[in-house]
Amino acid sequence: MKDEPNPRKEQRAIQSIEVGGPLLLALADRAGPMSLKDLAAAVGLTPSRAHPYLVSFGKLGLVEQDRASGRYALGPAALQIGLSCLHQSDPLKAATPVAEALAAELEHAVAIVVWGNFGPTVVRLIEGRQPLHVNLRVGAVMSVLGTATGRAFAAVLPRATLDAAIASQAGGAAPPGKTTVTREVREAAAELAEHGVARAMGRPIPGINAFSAPVFDHEGRVALVLTSLGPADSFAADWRSPCATAVRRAAEQVSRRLGCRR
Repeated sequence: MKDEPNPRKEQRAIQSIEVGGPLLLALADRAGPMSLKDLAAAVGLTPSRAHPYLVSFGKLGLVEQDRASGRYALGPAALQIGLSCLHQSDPLKAATPVAEALAAELEHAVAIVVWGNFGPTVVRLIEGRQPLHVNLRVGAVMSVLGTATGRAFAAVLPRATLDAAIASQAGGAAPPGKTTVTREVREAAAELAEHGVARAMGRPIPGINAFSAPVFDHEGRVALVLTSLGPADSFAADWRSPCATAVRRAAEQVSRRLGCRR
C-alpha cells in the first residue's frame, strides 16, 4: 500500500528563485527605477550577488536597465504577467476564502456584498458560530445610508450612483433630502478615512452591530464590501475592537490580491 501524500510536507523549492525573486518584488514596490546598490540593499543582498540575477531577469524581459542611468525597472514581460493576472482575477473568488477565515476568526457572520442595480446586494453569506437571528440572505439589498455596508459604499462611490440607489430604495416614498444625504455621505467618508471601516450599532436592526470595509481593485475602484455582524452582547462596536481590526485587515488583504496599491 502506497503512502498517502502529506499536504503538510514541505515541497521542493528552487533556492535561487527564492533569493532572486525579491528583486522583482522590490522593483514592483517602487514607483520608479532603482540603482543596483539600492535594489540590492532593499532585499538584503550585496550588489555583486544581486547583479547576476538581474542579468538573467533581463534576458527574460522581466527587468530592463536604462543605458544612460544604469537604473533597473520592470520589463515588458513583467507587465504582460501583471496584465494577465489582472484579467484572470475575480473579486468574489479572491474574497471568499478571506471572508471564510474572517468568520472563523471572529465566530460571527460575514457577508460579501457587491453594488447591484438597486444598491448593496449580498452575494455570499458565511455563517458564524455565534447565532444571528436576522433575516439576512443572499440576494438581499441593504440600505445605502442605514447600514454599515451601505455607508462603506457611500464613502467611496460617486454621488450620482448613490442618489439613484437611494431613490429606488424609497419605494415611492420621498427619498431623503439632498442636505441629509450630503451630510450622511460626508460622515461616512470621514468615518472610513479615520477608522478604515464603517460601523452600525443597533442600526437598522436593534441589538445587532456591524463593521464593513470596502475592497478596491487594481484601478482603485470599489469592487465589493466585506461586512461582519453579530449580536451586540458579543460583538463589540468599539472602533479599536478586534472585530473592527479584523474586518479592516481582511479588506486590505483582498484589495492586495486584486492589485490595489492604495
